[in-house]
Amino acid sequence: NYPELMPATLISRNSDMIADFRRQHKDIIIKPLFGNGGTGVFRLSPDDQNLSSLLEMLFAHSKEPIVAQAYIPEVRLGDKRVILVDGKAVGAVNRIPKDGEARSNFHVGGTAKATKLTARDQEICETIGPELRRRGLLFVGIDIIGAYLTEINVTSPTGIREIETLSGINISRLTWEAI
Repeated sequence: NYPELMPATLISRNSDMIADFRRQHKDIIIKPLFGNGGTGVFRLSPDDQNLSSLLEMLFAHSKEPIVAQAYIPEVRLGDKRVILVDGKAVGAVNRIPKDGEARSNFHVGGTAKATKLTARDQEICETIGPELRRRGLLFVGIDIIGAYLTEINVTSPTGIREIETLSGINISRLTWEAI
């Protein structure tokens, strides 16, 4: 729904389309559409020769499509998790990937750092917030890398404990008040 906010993204089970996407964007991330916590997320650099084998394995074990996204080098500076309650941004934490890791999720070793929302982050939140509210999505976590929205997480988004520890914002309380 928001291609102007996202990096180049393809959702598909068609291996030829995914291979074409990779030829066009060179360095890509692939991940399960319905995944969580960084499980099944792979970075395929331009010289990596495992795309076909990886797709065979993924598609043999699941009927769901995968997400292919252009790799965003700014991920080395962090993958910002922003929590929205009733369509409004209420807190954020920057997840820094550990050395040698493409994923920044906390349970795979990402480090939580305090952060503030940039003007672009605010623009993203203000653009998608009304639609989240319209759909009745009260508690949502979005991921922003550099200037790009990479995910909208609507089932148990993580990061609220880290946000409270680093900023003092009690998102649990804000969520219950919104309910």
